Amino acid sequence: MSTSPGGAIVVAEGVHKRFGDTHALAGLDLTVPEGTVYGLLGPNGAGKSTAVRVLTTLTRPDSGTVTVAGHDVVAEPAAVRTKIGLAGQHAALDEGLTGRENLRIFGKLFRLSSAQAKARADELLERFDLAHAGDRLVRTYSGGMRRRLDLISSLIVSPKVLFLDEPTTGLDPRSRNEIWATVRELVDEGTTVLLTTQYLEEADQLAENIAVIDHGTVIASGTPHDLKARIGGRLDVVVPDSAELPDAATVLAALTGSRTEPAVDVERALVSVSIGTDTVTLPEVVRHLDQAGVKAVDVGIRQPTLDEVFLTLTGESDTAAQEANR
Repeated sequence: MSTSPGGAIVVAEGVHKRFGDTHALAGLDLTVPEGTVYGLLGPNGAGKSTAVRVLTTLTRPDSGTVTVAGHDVVAEPAAVRTKIGLAGQHAALDEGLTGRENLRIFGKLFRLSSAQAKARADELLERFDLAHAGDRLVRTYSGGMRRRLDLISSLIVSPKVLFLDEPTTGLDPRSRNEIWATVRELVDEGTTVLLTTQYLEEADQLAENIAVIDHGTVIASGTPHDLKARIGGRLDVVVPDSAELPDAATVLAALTGSRTEPAVDVERALVSVSIGTDTVTLPEVVRHLDQAGVKAVDVGIRQPTLDEVFLTLTGESDTAAQEANR
């Protein structure tokens, strides 16, 4: 079967899943475009892992419909499994075997012949720069190498949709960049990637579209730019003397029409105010400050980070903010 109409390769509509008194998914709706990276974000316990388990046929939904690559996850789970790959949070590797042996075993599990499994293992090791370590025991691999091997083990059957559940947790920046490069390469070749991550920079770097989940349902979705535009940014003005801060604050409040009082930092001689994404331009700000006789040392418009979007949308506490940025 082909993908769903409109180029969507994963479609979930009104999905519910309960575990006792816990309503893990409460009417989840998702539409994932084909050939893209789709980010699934949310605080711990929001339903991300349950959503992935439903989408990959590991958990049966209580109600609602889900199709992946044109197949229903409840009515056609076997067909769905032939179209997907899954790399979970923890590497599913046998540390007592070599990297090459691990990949050959995965090939056998996918019912490849011995010759096919051998050829596919060799191809993947070469392609993703692990051939030099292919005959070493996995227990000797670095964390980044293990994660990369786990990722490529999910590519044995060239999946149409690859589910990555927090793929770079615990990796150093260099290893993380290697995983990112691998993901981009896969998408360039036509694979759709659905990514859950606690690293919001990762979603910002990789995802073309993002859905934010909280309490088992999508509370916001769109491109990273669209989501940032929803909460706007900040306009910062630094003056040479803190005595000019009240005049600068008056100018900014009038110029932006902000409903909140400008924040004043006397020590830094800084006044800052929230703005919409298209509220003002820097030339306008400088002109109004000049007209009011306010000399500015520095004027800047700061766009929100995805971290700020996440925390604003989910109303997270400081503790959760630390977790989301770990």
